[in-house]
Amino acid sequence: MSVTVKTTAASASDARVTAPGRRVAFSLVADADPGTLPRILEFVAKRGLVPLALHSRLTDDTLAIAMEVGDLPQAETDHIGRCLGQIPMVARVTVAELAATASAAELVAAE
Repeated sequence: MSVTVKTTAASASDARVTAPGRRVAFSLVADADPGTLPRILEFVAKRGLVPLALHSRLTDDTLAIAMEVGDLPQAETDHIGRCLGQIPMVARVTVAELAATASAAELVAAE
C-alpha cells in the first residue's frame, strides 16, 4: 500500500495523508432518525472528502447505511469507525476494506 501526502494551495498545514486507490466501506445499523445521516456524513465531510457511494435502506424503525470512502489510510479509517460507533443513534458499525469489484450497496443488501 502506498501512502502519499495530498497538499493544497492553501498551506502545507492543510496537507493530509492519503492511501490512493484504497476503498473502505462503513456499514451501519442505526435508529431511523432525521439526524442520523447528517451526523454520519459529518465525519467524512470535515476531512474534505465526499463518499464514493452512499446507500441507506429504511426498514420499520431501523436504518441500514453503507458508505464507501476512497483513499483513507488505515489509521484514519479506524478513527472514523470509532467515532461513528459513538453516535447515540448508531447501534452497530462494521468497517471493511473493499476489493476492486465490491461496492457499498452490496454490503447493505447483505445486512
